Amino acid sequence: MADPEPITIVSGLPRSGTSMAMKMLEAGGIPTLIDNIRVADEDNPKGYYEFERVKQIATDQAWLEDAKGRVVKMVAALLLQLPPRYRYDVVFMRRRMEEVLASQNEMLVRQGKPVDAAKSASLGVLFQQHLKQVEAWLAKQPNIRVLYVSYNEMLADPLAQARSIQQFLGRALDTDAMAGVVDPSLYRNRKA
Repeated sequence: MADPEPITIVSGLPRSGTSMAMKMLEAGGIPTLIDNIRVADEDNPKGYYEFERVKQIATDQAWLEDAKGRVVKMVAALLLQLPPRYRYDVVFMRRRMEEVLASQNEMLVRQGKPVDAAKSASLGVLFQQHLKQVEAWLAKQPNIRVLYVSYNEMLADPLAQARSIQQFLGRALDTDAMAGVVDPSLYRNRKA
């Protein structure tokens, strides 16, 4: 039987705006489940908002009890490991694929790692297939509600998106504070 108190999850592909969404929800008034092990850097100057134990969800689910009433960030692939005994409200960030790939490539360059255009293009195809699989799985889960949020629309009209998130979660949130988190200067990998 599903637990009555939901766990709020921010998810999406890497570099899709999940850290920004976490910071928005924190500003709105939802306590975060983070450990600050991965610190802010040039790629995420306002922080990553991660909780390392999330990565071990297949073998460690004890932390989910602490996540009730809070928001935690989880990469899309790990959603498939969520146990059915809890209810989840998922804010799923979407971003134009070419921007996700450009952002990842910029991060690799800053880390001194090689960037391969052909591998990047094939990764985009794999990401698209992966998203279809995850979204199809989510649609079949009776204990999971999902709100798909466009990163690009978030930057264009943060208050409208903050209000949409508030309505979805059904919680009293400070939508002005949420909108105030959005920093267009960090939108560095724009694609038309």
